[in-house]
Amino acid sequence: MRTFGLIGYPLAQSFSQKYFTEKFSKEDIDARFLNFEIEHITELPEVLKQHAYISGFSVTIPHKENVFEYLDELDHSAKAVGACNAVKVNWDKKQPKLIGYNTDLIGFSNSIKPLLKESHKKALILGTGGAAKAVAEAFRLMQIEFKYVSRNKSDNKLTYKNLNKDIIDEFTILVNCTPLGMFPNIDTCPDMPYDLLSEDHILYDLTYNPETTLFMQKGINQGAVVKNGLEMLHLQAEAAWSIWNS
Repeated sequence: MRTFGLIGYPLAQSFSQKYFTEKFSKEDIDARFLNFEIEHITELPEVLKQHAYISGFSVTIPHKENVFEYLDELDHSAKAVGACNAVKVNWDKKQPKLIGYNTDLIGFSNSIKPLLKESHKKALILGTGGAAKAVAEAFRLMQIEFKYVSRNKSDNKLTYKNLNKDIIDEFTILVNCTPLGMFPNIDTCPDMPYDLLSEDHILYDLTYNPETTLFMQKGINQGAVVKNGLEMLHLQAEAAWSIWNS
């Protein structure tokens, strides 16, 4: 039986294991998908040792960037994004060769494209982690100008306190790449002036649980178009499956 898995910490709300287990059952695939809850990336070699001949694994928070030190090769997607969320494992004489990819890039791009109109030319990326980097690269490829927003001020980032009417009017796509609003902390959301939003705005939340986050609901209240990250997860998972079987 082929083995696949997910590394990250914590994994209580993991999407991948349920998705792939159901996929394997539905499509009669002789494989299993395991969660490897590792708090420190230094535990990865032991995971590989205990599960010899694992075919591939997904990578989630907090290891999308620190997994790089264990990769033998990088696909152009992981290089461009600077984060890895899918690893293909090739075995040669009992030694694993790890190749890193980023499928968040294709997942996000294909998920948000149907929402975009001619007026959507600039975006705000809330958060600066590995997923935010994939969103940024997607916008680069779509030729959409973007700025990061974070709690800490720096030369190339806005802070939430900077978000005034002029900026909100100019940047009509807002993507929440933070964990704010994710179950069980559903009463939280990025601290921004939602009353300045309009029907011209898109609010995209990478979170999928709950189905409608507080970030999204505040957008709905202003007439904005909203979408959660569930379709993105499906698309990136299928992209990972294609990579593992290539």
